[in-house]
Amino acid sequence: MSSWLGGLGSGLGQSLGQVGGSLASLTGQISNFTKDMLLEGAEEVEADLSNSRRNEIEAIHAVLKSENERLRKLCVDLEERHEAAELQLKQQSASYRSQLQQKEVEISHLKARQLALQDQLLKLQSVHSGAGSAPAASAASAFSYGASHHAAAFRDDDMDFGDVISSQQEINRLSNEVSRLESEVGHWRHIAQTSKAQGTQSSDQSEICKLQNIIQELKQNRSQEIDDHQHEMSVLQNAHQQKLTEITRRHREELSDYEERIEELEKLLEQGGSGVTTADHSKVSELQKSVQVLQTEKVESTRRIKELEEEIKDINQRLSSAENDRDVLKREHEQLNVEKRQMIEECDNLKLECSKLQAYAMKQGDAVAGKEAVLVQSPATEEVLRLQQALSDAENEIKRLSNLNQEELQKSLVKLNNEYEVIKNTDMRNLDSELHDLRCNLEAKEQELNQSINEKEILMAELEELDKQNQEATKHVILIKDQLSKQQNEGDIIISKLKQDLDDEKKRAHQLEDDKVNIIRELDVEKEKLIQSGWALNDLHLAKQKLEEKVEDLVDQLNKSQKSNTSIQKENLELRELICQNEEALSRVRNELLQSLSQDFHSDFSEKLPKGKETEARNLQQNLSEIEQLNGKLKKVAFDLKMENEKLLSAYEEVRHQLEESVAVNHQISVEKDSVVEPPRRAEGQAEAGLRGAEQSGEGLGPAALQLECEHLIQLSQEKDLEIADLKKHIEQMGTEHKETKEMLSSSLEEQKQLTQLIDEKENLIEQLKERSSVLQEELDKYTQALKSNEVLRQTLEEKDRSLGSMKEENNHLQEQLERLRERQSRAAQGAEPRAPDGAAELESEVSQLTVTKRHLEEEIRQHQKVIEDQNQSKRQLLQSLQEQKKETEAFKYQYEQMNATHAQLFLEKDEEIKNLQKTIEQIKTQLREGRQDMHTENSDIFQETKVQNLSIENGSEKHDLSKAETERLVKGIKERELEIKLLNEKNISLTKQIDQLSKDEVGKLTQIIQQKDLEIQALHARISSPSYPQDILYLQQQLQAYAMEREQVLAVLSDKTRENSHLKTEYHRMMDIVSAKEAALVKLQDENKQMSTRFESSGQDMFRETVQNLSRIIREKDIEIDALSQKCQTLLTVLQTSGASSEAGGVNSNQFEELLQERDKLKQQVKKMEEWKQQVMTTVQNMQHESAQLQEELHQLQAQVLVDSDNNSKLQVDYTGLIQSYEQNETKLKNFGQELAQVRHSIGQLCSTKDLLLGKLDSISPQLAPGPAPASEAAGPAAAGEAAGACEASPRLRQEVEELRRSLQQKDAAIRTLQEDNRRLSDSIAATSERGRREHEQSGSEIRQLQERQDALQSLLREKDLLLKAKSDELRSSSEEVTNKVNENELLRQAVTNLKERTLILEMDISKLKGENEKIVEAARGRETEYQALQETNMKFSMMLREKEFECHSMKEKALAFEQLLKEKEQGKAGELNQLLNAVKSMQEKTVTFQQERDQVLLALKQKQMESSTLQNEVQHLRDKESRLNQELERLRNHLLESEDSYTREALAAEDREAKLRKKVTALEEKLVSSSSAMENASHQASVQVESLQEQLNVVSKQRDEAALQLSVSREQVKQYALSLSNLQMVLEHFQQEEKTMYSAELEKQKQLIAEWKKKAENLEGKVVALQERLDEANAALDSASRLTEQLDLKEEQIEELKKQNQLRQEMLDDVQKKLMNLVNSTEGKVDKVLMRNLFVGHFHTPKSQRHEVLRLMGSILGVKREEMEQLFKEDQGGVTRWMTGWLGGGSKSVPSTPLRPNQQSMLHSSFSELFVKFLETESHPSVPPPKLSVHDMKPLDSPGRRKLDTNAPESFKDPAESRSGRRADVNPFLAPRSAAVPLVNPAGLGPGGPGHLLLKPISDVLPTFAPLPVSPDNSAGVVLKDLLKQ
Repeated sequence: MSSWLGGLGSGLGQSLGQVGGSLASLTGQISNFTKDMLLEGAEEVEADLSNSRRNEIEAIHAVLKSENERLRKLCVDLEERHEAAELQLKQQSASYRSQLQQKEVEISHLKARQLALQDQLLKLQSVHSGAGSAPAASAASAFSYGASHHAAAFRDDDMDFGDVISSQQEINRLSNEVSRLESEVGHWRHIAQTSKAQGTQSSDQSEICKLQNIIQELKQNRSQEIDDHQHEMSVLQNAHQQKLTEITRRHREELSDYEERIEELEKLLEQGGSGVTTADHSKVSELQKSVQVLQTEKVESTRRIKELEEEIKDINQRLSSAENDRDVLKREHEQLNVEKRQMIEECDNLKLECSKLQAYAMKQGDAVAGKEAVLVQSPATEEVLRLQQALSDAENEIKRLSNLNQEELQKSLVKLNNEYEVIKNTDMRNLDSELHDLRCNLEAKEQELNQSINEKEILMAELEELDKQNQEATKHVILIKDQLSKQQNEGDIIISKLKQDLDDEKKRAHQLEDDKVNIIRELDVEKEKLIQSGWALNDLHLAKQKLEEKVEDLVDQLNKSQKSNTSIQKENLELRELICQNEEALSRVRNELLQSLSQDFHSDFSEKLPKGKETEARNLQQNLSEIEQLNGKLKKVAFDLKMENEKLLSAYEEVRHQLEESVAVNHQISVEKDSVVEPPRRAEGQAEAGLRGAEQSGEGLGPAALQLECEHLIQLSQEKDLEIADLKKHIEQMGTEHKETKEMLSSSLEEQKQLTQLIDEKENLIEQLKERSSVLQEELDKYTQALKSNEVLRQTLEEKDRSLGSMKEENNHLQEQLERLRERQSRAAQGAEPRAPDGAAELESEVSQLTVTKRHLEEEIRQHQKVIEDQNQSKRQLLQSLQEQKKETEAFKYQYEQMNATHAQLFLEKDEEIKNLQKTIEQIKTQLREGRQDMHTENSDIFQETKVQNLSIENGSEKHDLSKAETERLVKGIKERELEIKLLNEKNISLTKQIDQLSKDEVGKLTQIIQQKDLEIQALHARISSPSYPQDILYLQQQLQAYAMEREQVLAVLSDKTRENSHLKTEYHRMMDIVSAKEAALVKLQDENKQMSTRFESSGQDMFRETVQNLSRIIREKDIEIDALSQKCQTLLTVLQTSGASSEAGGVNSNQFEELLQERDKLKQQVKKMEEWKQQVMTTVQNMQHESAQLQEELHQLQAQVLVDSDNNSKLQVDYTGLIQSYEQNETKLKNFGQELAQVRHSIGQLCSTKDLLLGKLDSISPQLAPGPAPASEAAGPAAAGEAAGACEASPRLRQEVEELRRSLQQKDAAIRTLQEDNRRLSDSIAATSERGRREHEQSGSEIRQLQERQDALQSLLREKDLLLKAKSDELRSSSEEVTNKVNENELLRQAVTNLKERTLILEMDISKLKGENEKIVEAARGRETEYQALQETNMKFSMMLREKEFECHSMKEKALAFEQLLKEKEQGKAGELNQLLNAVKSMQEKTVTFQQERDQVLLALKQKQMESSTLQNEVQHLRDKESRLNQELERLRNHLLESEDSYTREALAAEDREAKLRKKVTALEEKLVSSSSAMENASHQASVQVESLQEQLNVVSKQRDEAALQLSVSREQVKQYALSLSNLQMVLEHFQQEEKTMYSAELEKQKQLIAEWKKKAENLEGKVVALQERLDEANAALDSASRLTEQLDLKEEQIEELKKQNQLRQEMLDDVQKKLMNLVNSTEGKVDKVLMRNLFVGHFHTPKSQRHEVLRLMGSILGVKREEMEQLFKEDQGGVTRWMTGWLGGGSKSVPSTPLRPNQQSMLHSSFSELFVKFLETESHPSVPPPKLSVHDMKPLDSPGRRKLDTNAPESFKDPAESRSGRRADVNPFLAPRSAAVPLVNPAGLGPGGPGHLLLKPISDVLPTFAPLPVSPDNSAGVVLKDLLKQ
């Protein structure tokens, strides 16, 4: 549109110019037409048409006046248009300002929206406070930055265009912030929707579909609007083009019609002007006056037309500005469209995020959803609503902006159309008025033609007289016209050039403004990115610090818990001592009870203890397994949460969980204290009750009870020994684990030291880069100074060229004056020969003056030679210094290349070492596979993966140093590394599979071993303190997790540091590339400067030498010439003195004198040439001085550069030494790593050997343990038979055996005490080691804090350095832009100066022409005045003649009367005389008529002369006005050109001074010629000879002069070439910089892509590492358990060997006891308790019929009937009493297990037989309280909720310990089916080693009857237990 409107404006301007030109041509043609008519039709005018001529003149005046009025109207219209255009511009500016205000309002709306989004973010952060600290801080920082930026945005309100650009930038920035905030909202919505239910997802999907439809509709509307706009624009363009073509066609047709009319009129005039003969001078003069008036009016009209054209140009410029504004609006529209697209893209991104969130929510676990759904549903819905509102607001804004743009475009189009219609209407009106005027003119001209045909006869005579004057006037007018046309053409050409220049400059300005806007936007975006990244880093650092503080707090809490654990362990030891004392007391009480208690009670008691303990152990195993399952589930859930949340939060949660566990353990230990204190008290109470019952019953005990007690005690001692061994092994394992943690901490500290070293190296690199950037800035400043000096030199050269041109012109003027003087002198010499002696004197005076000038010149030449020599010396010194600097720079470059080569070698060596390490790691892997050690294999894999990652990072950092070929090599290397990484990943996968298989196999074996050893461990748990062992395990697990977390943190810090290192290396290499490019450019510029300086020096020295030689030769030749001339003058004087008065001698003397005068003229010319040479030499010397000053400045700059380079080289050397030191440190670290690997291998081998030994020992132990319990079980049967028979006989033996057993128990107790002391020592050592570990942990934490503080400081330094680098880059860009702007301004100023000079010359020419014209006009006016005076005199004469004629007429009338009287008197005879008299009277009447006609003509002529005089007076006044205007213009031009004329006036004054001097010299020479005329005659002969020699010398000098001129031209060409080379260099530099920018941008993109790929790979590898770490932890746990078991097995083997010896001794005792028992069994085998059987029989009939088979089964089990036989009996006869009685009485005494209970059988109405049997047993049991049953295993290891409820909610009625125990069991094992609490329970899952599956299937005893059951309260039934479980 801008080009179309520009074409429209230019077309309008051209059409208006053509209209003005056509008007001017029409007026010129009309004037020419009138002149031709006057010339051709003056011959045919008759003498009777004076009135018609007057009418014609008046008609012409009327036409001219109408034309003048029309032109005035045009001027008024154009002025009105001008004012209207200004008003429109004001309105447009007002509309733009209103738009700016609207934009500011929009900005405020966007800010409000931004604040709303921030509030949303804050609300979301309040919901997710744990995860959202960093984004909120970043949002706040971004908002603060936005506010500051907005405050600085609207500073400049001077230009509307600038305001629009700034507002658009503000809008773009705010839209970017809105998009960023929306992305953050999307992030929080992503977090919120993880816990959403599926019901909200469907609503989200519907909302997303609606939004998609809305977006598609908006897209369609926008495309339709764009199409409509384009269509309207094309229609308008076509309409405008059609209108323009129609107007131009009409204009051309009208012009052709007018030209045809004019040609026809000219033909008519030529035809009518053939027969004219007479002339009238007065009419011709009047027509000439009218022609002159028309010419003046034409001049004024042309001036007005020019003014109108200028106004039209101004209007066109305003139209162009309006077009520019319209272009700006279009750009804004495009930017709004771009924003609209961005919003659409953001909507699409939101849709994608919604879909991703839905998929993620579908995948999310039910547990997490159930926890977080309640919290997050409401804010998520609110977020969705807010996002919808934001989308609707954005769409409304887009619509409003598009409507605004459309309205603005429509308004501008309407305005332009209105302007075009106004212009068109005015043009049409003007054309119509012009056509009307032309038609009127044609009609008047036709009338004039009719009149002129009548007047041609009268005017021909006058035209013949005035032909000459007319021809001269026409020639003069034609010349003026030609000059004016030429001036117009030149002015048009200049105007077109200026238009082109203005258009070019406008285009450049627009381009520069666009570039500026783009650069500012890029800078804003980069600044925002930088600030956001900085805030994100700050937030990360704050989060890190917070987490570190939390970790420190947790460590303090752990330390406190350790202290409390140690105190609790001490208390536990004290409690153990109390338990031991209580057990001793119990043993004493038992020994006393053995004498008094009865047989049944003792059997019940002896069976109750082991069974209760076994059930308790199994319950504890069940609890342990359930807790392990729960822990596994919790671990899985925690791992999922870890993967979902961030690592830092997961670490925090793990530490918190550990703290909670430690607190729970502490609480549990406190509870266990109470429980440990309570059982011995309860046992004492039970023992007292038993003693009382024994006293009441009075029944005696047998030896079988003692034997069972002995067996039970032996088993207890064995279990205690096994547990002691287990504890010892655990303590050893704790020591090994502590060592491993110490090694881990030392390795982490070493890694942290490496990180600090790397950070120091990076600081050094950054300092070097800073110094480099400062050096480059200094070099840039120097180059800018050099460019400025070059521009100054160019300006001085141009000024000197101008001064040379002016001097040449002055010399030409002087030469012309001298030639004139010579001509005058030659004429004077020819006219007066006796003046020869005066000429000789003058020549002598001139010669003396020339000698004086020669001396002065010689002195000046000597001074110049000295100056030149000094400059040459300075130049030589400069060249030497430059060569030295070159050498130094080359040396520095060589050193730098060597350093690069050494760095490359170092990197290659490092790569080789890393490859060797990888090989060693692979060997270790193979060894580990053979040894099946999982933990160390995975550690080596992780070490290898970290090495590979470090390698990849180092390779990524080294890429920037290398060239393209090296980059290709690196790409190949990277591909190979990727293949290696893939192979390593595959190996890792295979290793993990092998580890899984091995772990499964080993776990299976270990479970078998554990199941074999469970019996021994269960026995030992009663004696050894249970709380300390899980506490130690938990503490060690916490320490291990803390160390693992620390290791993960250290690895994360390492990865971050390596990434930062890689980034810094890339930046360093990028800066090094930039510096190298700058250095290369510097070297090129220095080389070119040196070449230029050498060229200048060579050319300048040659020039100086040649000029000095030429000047010396010329001076010598001049001296010779002066001597010859003096001799010639003397000879001439002698000749003149001797010569006589003869004519021949006089002729000779005159010839010689003329020759001498010619020689004098030649000498003067040579003197002028010498002065010119002198001036040239002066100028060259001044130039050389300037150049020497510049070279000195360049020398100083180069010295400064050399100093900077030397500093840089020293810094590089320091860096090189630092790198070498760091490389040596890395080598030492690698050696340490190798040693550590060797140690690891050694430890792996030891572990393999210990594992093999443990497995062998386990295999050897398992067959020995199997036959141990078998004889006891076998021996139990016969021993029970002979109890009753030999009770009285075996009592002393039993007492002896009891005493021996007591002694053995005392020995065992002593051994247990020693072991407890060992345990105390070990616990003390563990506490000491834990304190040491804690101290080391605190030290490592402090070191980590210091490192983090250092890291924060380094990151702040890095930020500052980044900001400095960016500021300096911005300064570089601004300086380069300023340099380019200054160059452009200088070029524009030069062009403007040249244009002004040309204009001044043109104006001077015009002034001179106008002066000539004024003089001519004044002369013509004077001629006219003389003619007027002559006409007045002739008029007076005619009046006198008229008076005389009238007098004569009067006299003649009187004579006629007299004659009539005479005739009357003489009528009669005198008729012939009368006739004669009548004839005479007729003739006299005719004469009077002719006289009257002549009088009328004379009066007309007088009137014409008066008119001419009035016109001449008007012309004179007009000319005086013109003169006053011209004088004013001259004064203005003089004031304007004062500065330019000052130099010319000075030069003119100098020239006048020189003229005065030369005149003085000429007078002196003339005097000398007068004095030396006598000597001239004598020296004429010698002078002729010398003249020839001088002519030869003159030829030589002229040749030298030509050579010098050629050298001058060559030097100028060289200067031009240098200027071209400079411009080419600048172009090359700019091109070079552009190429560098493109290269760097491409490389940056490549690096970014590579970094993204590596980041993806690193994330994948991190995920794999996390998975492998988890597997490693599992394998480590398995290995730890295996190693502990092996250590326990070793201790158990030693104890088993000791116990075997004791067993051999006790086996003998057991043999005796078995014999006695066999006797007792034989005696009591056939006996049955009658009371019991009676009660059973009666109870059978009391039970319901459906449950009687249970009674029968129980009776059969008491009587020894097998289960299969009972089932057969039930099948044969269901309920037969006789068969049942016979089978019951005939069965054995073996017990049969009863059927298991069902849950539906436990109602109070339909009670089962088992419950009835229990009640029966309760009634039958004599004692009120059974013997004590509880042990340490009854206490739960963890603080379960059931335990807590029991402790808190136990009622007072439940004081029986058995009831509490049963309640606890019910709480502990909620997965069991409900059952009676009085029966001793067993694990139903069968976790024990070979126990039966149900409680009623448990064999009670082979021989003895069952013990009396405990009373059961109704609260402890199965239903209540289930209710408690449901409540929990």
